Amino acid sequence: MEQAHDFLEESEALYAVLADVSGEAWDRPTQFKGWTLNDVLVHLHFWNQMAELSRSDQAALQGRLARTVAGIQREGIRATENAMIPERGEALREAWRAFYTRMGQDWEALDPKMRVKWVGPDMSVRSSITARQMETWAHGQEVFDSLGVDREESDRIRNVVVLGVNTFGWSFKVNGRDVPETMPLLELTAPSGAVWTYGEPGKDRIAGSAVEFAQVVAQTRNIADTGLTVEGPVATEWMAIAQCFAGGAETPPPPGARHKVA
Repeated sequence: MEQAHDFLEESEALYAVLADVSGEAWDRPTQFKGWTLNDVLVHLHFWNQMAELSRSDQAALQGRLARTVAGIQREGIRATENAMIPERGEALREAWRAFYTRMGQDWEALDPKMRVKWVGPDMSVRSSITARQMETWAHGQEVFDSLGVDREESDRIRNVVVLGVNTFGWSFKVNGRDVPETMPLLELTAPSGAVWTYGEPGKDRIAGSAVEFAQVVAQTRNIADTGLTVEGPVATEWMAIAQCFAGGAETPPPPGARHKVA
């Protein structure tokens, strides 16, 4: 399953930029809700574990989900996840890496259409591991930004782009808006230079960098901070509310709020 390999490579890219982080730097706040580098890795490690349980131990998954939901209602998501993952700093980094390495290798051999239980509706393991790549890439953005490092992107970003395309209707629904009948035409340039096209020609169009489109749908950049060309009312509305992840409606970062630290 190619998506499992992409998840593993995405995780390795984030590990590489964290390889020399030590000491107090782990508690450095990022531009994402003040999360620290420790918070980011706790979050990624915790939900990697949950995804693995979804295919290997349904009973354990349901038990842990119940504890997680109860904890979030009492204390919020950061406190709940931090209570369930004991490691911090370098120990956390290495535990996270050991787990995602095994997981990525094991999931490569799975039937992509295999169904697993999840927080919401059941999903395929291909969708599950793609979501894990998206989360790793999206939360990796605040890490790269915080450390002042440009990320070297690759065409595996296509998985995140496809999530953005597939959640066109969801972005409107979660915000309580009517879903437009037609998705805008997308003409996106991949890191390799290939052009990826989605949607139907019409008065609405979005063109430019595939990475920047992924940043908007994953809410790691405001549309105003990208070079994307956005034409038409549906395209404009979508890019203002796009959300390729589950949960309640989230407000994209304000213009200028997310950027690489100099």
